[in-house]
Amino acid sequence: MLLSGGRRLLPALLQAQRRLCQPSRDMRLVQFQAPHLAGPHLGLEAGNGGGVIDLSAFDPTLPKAMKEFLQQGEDALAVARRALAAALPVLPRSEVMFLPPVTGPDKVVCVGLNYADHCKEQNVPVPREPIIFSKFGSSIVGPYDDIVLPPESQEVDWEVELAVVIGKKGKHIKAADAMAYVAGFTVADDVSARDWQMKRNGKQWLLGKTFDTFCPLGPALVTKDSVADPHNLQICCRVNGELVQASSTSQMVFRTEELIAWVSRFVTLYPGDVFLTGTPPGVGVFRKPPIFLKKGDEVECEIEELGVIVNKVV
Repeated sequence: MLLSGGRRLLPALLQAQRRLCQPSRDMRLVQFQAPHLAGPHLGLEAGNGGGVIDLSAFDPTLPKAMKEFLQQGEDALAVARRALAAALPVLPRSEVMFLPPVTGPDKVVCVGLNYADHCKEQNVPVPREPIIFSKFGSSIVGPYDDIVLPPESQEVDWEVELAVVIGKKGKHIKAADAMAYVAGFTVADDVSARDWQMKRNGKQWLLGKTFDTFCPLGPALVTKDSVADPHNLQICCRVNGELVQASSTSQMVFRTEELIAWVSRFVTLYPGDVFLTGTPPGVGVFRKPPIFLKKGDEVECEIEELGVIVNKVV
């Protein structure tokens, strides 16, 4: 049984950062809606857990969607930096609806068994090559949207993951050059129907990974220059307040650069493409006995410097 008392186990560093609204010069790009605005807009989160600056109010010519914004490259980012430096009005967080930071990506690339401690949890060898699978873009939902339990599955599980968002088109990218193709990072939950992943569909992972709402993402796309070291971040997941996953991205077997180099051997990467880079130990399926999500549960996924997503299970 998952109890709220486990919250005190959160690493001290993450506790200190949790939900603080601090002044920030970090670039935290968001997609959002507000009652007084028509349709989705692109904005800047004013610090981790802060309000939102409407980029259209600063420059109405900027795209209102992240993918189109990223396609404009450094020119669009330069405008966003100027907006960040200006004293612009901040919409209170309570007055905006946060959308996924990226919608409609050409692809969502996922990586299996990419944490050394997660491999140990399963008593399987560390992979010699990245294990790649995918989710459909239709699985993406916002950082505070519901996770919908599908009637087809009785074994829905959590997986906190560091997500990498591609910033420019590339093929056959060298690992040494790979970070030049990264726009930034965000938090993801690779929600997984273990019965369909491990027992059904010929044990192909796709269907078990890609039900609608199975990819909560957000709250912000934190640009790469705003993250000190993406491979040395505390990462954790809580279910109903109990800490169930706690590790560091330093445990990743294949880092961002290696993953981009590997995948770009096979497919062209486009702005807005999302990489889910694997999960640490503590998922429900490998607990004794196994634990799966049920209606009314609340899942929180958090990564140091990037923020926290909170999703109710319905």
